[in-house]
This record gives sequence, C-alpha cells and structure tokens, in this order.
Amino acid sequence: MKNHQNNAMKTRVAGLLLGLLLNAVGNALTISSNTGSAVYTAASVDLFKLTGVNTSIFIFLWGFVNAIINQFLIKKIDVIRFAKGIFFTLFFSYFINIFTNLFNLIGLPNQNWWIRTLFSLIGTFIIGVSISIYQRANLLLHPNDDMTNILRFDYLNGSAIKAQAIDLTLPIVAIVICSILLDHVYAVSIATVTYFLFTGTVIKYTDKWVWPSLIHNF
Repeated sequence: MKNHQNNAMKTRVAGLLLGLLLNAVGNALTISSNTGSAVYTAASVDLFKLTGVNTSIFIFLWGFVNAIINQFLIKKIDVIRFAKGIFFTLFFSYFINIFTNLFNLIGLPNQNWWIRTLFSLIGTFIIGVSISIYQRANLLLHPNDDMTNILRFDYLNGSAIKAQAIDLTLPIVAIVICSILLDHVYAVSIATVTYFLFTGTVIKYTDKWVWPSLIHNF
C-alpha cells in the first residue's frame, strides 16, 4: 500500500464512533428480525444449541480467538493491539444489546416474515458500511474486522472481498459441523447468506463512495 498522510485524529475518532454506531444498529436489526444472523453470530447460536453455553460467551470467544490469530498474522506480539481488540469486543456486545432491546421494544420481532427479512437485509448492508468506515479510521477494531484489515493489506493486495471470505472461514466450518451434529440448522437464513456473499463487496464500494476523504489509516 502506498504511503500517505493519515487523517486528522478528530476525523478518525468520528469515523470510529459512526462506524461503531452503525455496526451496532445493523447487528441489532439482524438479531431482532430473527431471519438469519451475521455469520459469527449464527455460528455462536449453533454452538449454543450444541453445548448449552450462552451465545454471548461464544460471540466473545470468537473475538478472543481472532485476536490471538491476528498476533500471528502481524508476525509479532502486540499487547496493546490485543488488549484494544478484547476491549472492543466487550464494549461492542453491550452496544448491540441496547439497540436489540430498542428494536424488540418497538415490535420488530412481531412483524411478518417479509418485513423482518427486509430489515435483516438492511441490517447486513449497514454492517458492511460500518466496517468500511471504522476500518478506515483504524483506531479500535473488533478482532474479526482487524483480521480482515490485516489480510486485505498485508496478504491480499487490498482485496476486501477475498479478505472477508477468509475471515469467515472458521465460523462457516463451525456452522457446518454443528449442523451435522445437531441434524438441524439454526440462525442461518437469507441474511446470513447475504452477509457471507456480499459484505466484502459492500466494504469495497463503501470505501469509494461513502466518506471517501476518510482514507485507510493503516
């Protein structure tokens, strides 16, 4: 990646906060709509069904495991980066709960399947937009998205689509294994498939079209 002048810190902070807000809203929409979740969430639900361990624990563990993998990807021990990723994972989960409760309160789970599916698809699109924004700010990242950033720029010549696909490999494997053992598929529907197939593309074009002056501060 070419050398460039990073954005001003206030711009990057604004990008972080906007991205975090949008990501929480998008995830909450998919959870409240209950017509398929983002891939990591869907894998966590399947693992809960298999083991009985709370879904939120598995959501945290995905972040923890990816934070460790990221240390290998950057080929050095970066304690601050690891700690920031874990902090983001804890804070992010709390933020999602706020919006999920809000959407539940206004009755989204009680709508018909078509309306819930529409909002779930909107949620997956918002997640993609949010990832683009706070990845470019690059102040504080969820370990899952930090992995995408590392893969994209250190290994895949800037390809958001390839990076996103590789990042989602482990939860996809978990979903397949759990589905075989349980003889049933949970939390996987149109929104999950859409997230897997198109989030990388959404990130790619959001980089170009949404807040283009916010560059990749990587």
